[in-house]
Amino acid sequence: MEASKPLPVYILSGFLGSGKTTLLQRLLAHWKSQGLRPAVIMNELGEVNLDGLLVEQTVPMAELLGGCICCTIRGDLSTELATLIKRESPDLVIIEATGAANPIEIIDSVTETSLYQRLELKGLITVADAAHLLELHRTQKGSTYRLMQEQIRSASVLILNKTDRVSAEEEAEVADVLRRWNAYADLLPAVNCAVDPAELLERMEQADIHAGWEAEAEPGDAGDEAQGSAGTGEEGAGAPGTHRTHDHVMAYTHYFTFPVNSEEFEALIRDLPSDVYRAKGVVSFSDTSSRFLFQYAYREADFMKITPQGDLPDVAVFIGEHFSSSELRSKLLKLERRAAGRPDRVRRTL
Repeated sequence: MEASKPLPVYILSGFLGSGKTTLLQRLLAHWKSQGLRPAVIMNELGEVNLDGLLVEQTVPMAELLGGCICCTIRGDLSTELATLIKRESPDLVIIEATGAANPIEIIDSVTETSLYQRLELKGLITVADAAHLLELHRTQKGSTYRLMQEQIRSASVLILNKTDRVSAEEEAEVADVLRRWNAYADLLPAVNCAVDPAELLERMEQADIHAGWEAEAEPGDAGDEAQGSAGTGEEGAGAPGTHRTHDHVMAYTHYFTFPVNSEEFEALIRDLPSDVYRAKGVVSFSDTSSRFLFQYAYREADFMKITPQGDLPDVAVFIGEHFSSSELRSKLLKLERRAAGRPDRVRRTL
């Protein structure tokens, strides 16, 4: 890339399990087929970047772990972005934010970096899970609902993903919600984020990325938010200007000492409480000779046999709202003890 041209930066947003990493893989493959060298900044609430395992090893990557780039580690984003550019000299950078991130504050952080780096923020892509959004809109309660509104309103392009999990009437209902919340962004329905990357990027070029950032609620949406506030009692807490968007979102990271039984672990994942929205990890099973990458989103789990590169521990990350991490930890330790032939009454010191 010529030094006189600003470096394109894209932001990829969307709630937990919506399909962001799948779309990231498609975009990276497209850019590489064009002879470009993309780089990635990935943010995880947990202590391990498991989604990064799904990104090709030749793609330069920076990781921001253990917090959200829009608040607790926001200052790190500017530093990591500048360092990544200097170290790798990529043709473009794409930032995949944690599903708990408020995109407005990520935009602010990127624009801070542009004060001393030649950057061009090309826009923000938000991926929405059709079934999950429909459920949240019908209840209109909680901080998760308000956070998803912010992610949608900030988008340059909206991808309504997993449309195969809703009826045609429900898809139309969700699409209407998206258009009311963001009248500026193009809307692309998809299954497994199977959109044409070239078309997506062309639409972003044509979009006014600033249009949706200050968009106000449609008449009636204010009532939606009021109901959400009444449901949680969180609004108004803290000092004026304090970022409160996702105080309700929490992450628990569990490192395994022993392999676990595959059937028992799959049963535990199936029976996760409804307030665990997302889980992912690398796990070894005592009854097989392979390691697996597992993904869990919106009550569905998927296991993929892998051969990780480097020294990667067995670990699981769970993300959700106000679930009991101590109870979950206890269940996981019991699985480990049983698989190792140890009695349940023995306590392990971490």
